[in-house]
Amino acid sequence: MADLSSNFVGISSPNPFWLASAPPTDKAYNVYRAFEAGWGGVVWKTLGEDPEPVNVCSRYSVHRDNSGKVLGINNIELITDRPLAVNLEEIYQTKKDWPDRALVVSLMVPCEEDSWKRILQQVEQTGCDGVELNFGCPHGMPERGMGAAVGQVPEYIEMVTRWCKQHTSLPVIVKLTPNITNILLPAMAAQSAGADAVSLINTINSITGINLDTMTGYPDVGGQFTSGGYCGSAVKPIALNMVGQISRNPDTSDLPVSAIGGIGNWKDAAEFIALGAGNVQVCTAAMLYGFKIVEDMIDGLSRWMDSKGYQNLNAFRGAAVPQLTDWKYLDLNYKTLAHIDPSSCIECGRCYAACEDTSHQAIAMIPESQTSRRFEVIDEKCVGCNLCQIVCPVEDCITMVKQDTGKPYLNWTQHPRNPMAYME
Repeated sequence: MADLSSNFVGISSPNPFWLASAPPTDKAYNVYRAFEAGWGGVVWKTLGEDPEPVNVCSRYSVHRDNSGKVLGINNIELITDRPLAVNLEEIYQTKKDWPDRALVVSLMVPCEEDSWKRILQQVEQTGCDGVELNFGCPHGMPERGMGAAVGQVPEYIEMVTRWCKQHTSLPVIVKLTPNITNILLPAMAAQSAGADAVSLINTINSITGINLDTMTGYPDVGGQFTSGGYCGSAVKPIALNMVGQISRNPDTSDLPVSAIGGIGNWKDAAEFIALGAGNVQVCTAAMLYGFKIVEDMIDGLSRWMDSKGYQNLNAFRGAAVPQLTDWKYLDLNYKTLAHIDPSSCIECGRCYAACEDTSHQAIAMIPESQTSRRFEVIDEKCVGCNLCQIVCPVEDCITMVKQDTGKPYLNWTQHPRNPMAYME
């Protein structure tokens, strides 16, 4: 049976599934229940200096698809609103009671060296396994010069990270904000300052909707609203991209990554690990479905690894990175054509509408009788774009079939229509 145990920057846990810093990790009661359910570790909800901040009501809003399924949620909750001393005492007792689980503490204090030094000394006394610097919170705290206000300035990241490395012997994980154009810049800043790892992504600035009766957005706070942090399955593609960019860059490829962003099942986790992540952090899925979802994550990942012959996480960690490249290196002679299986087609016509109205007019609709019709791909017009396969509601009805063009690999740097091309 596959070994799911994880050792991330020296922090061991029985599996790679950690709960991210958020409401599910804001108190010992929650963390104990999470550990009982099987989570390998937690990042305790962000601690700050006393007095604790004041939250508003309400704090969450949602973005759904047309069927009502939750695509993502938005929150405007701040860091912990519980006294620092209470949190520290609970962290100490929790680690004492659960020595085999990873317990990392998220931190956010003013951008002053004394503030970081003071809280690091207090946190280190709890016996926790590491600290995570919250440079990503996009709401409320940036207005006070913290959170994403630091994470969006690589020089600040480097400065604070260097302070923390100087004032604690614990592993330092830097949590990055996605609200930036190039994720490599803050990652390099953290690395330059000696960070043991980065974690990403934090939430994305967002407004989930407008109530057209009241002309107020969500969440509604007494008739006003503000931008909040977006998370959930909808942000997974953004998180995968940012993790992948760090993993494939020669300057940051050795920087350990704890992946966060839209992870809701074992397959999501496996994808992030295949892109180089050392472990994963989960929040929204646990908030929506409860702590017990980790049971399916553990079981699913273990079964999949067994089916592939992967004995441990390192056996496939980063396996997808070599295939991640720039567009200019893609093979321009690689060719696929769509194929529609008439035996599974339900004649809905979605492939025809998509191709006819928005793509390449490469699907013919052929009447078979007064009540039936047949859809057929026109090979000479099909460019293999995949749109018909994407919109088809029947699994495997439309497949993309690789064609033998007889042509060799040819990328844009070699193409004769590229004025900068070089030909060997």
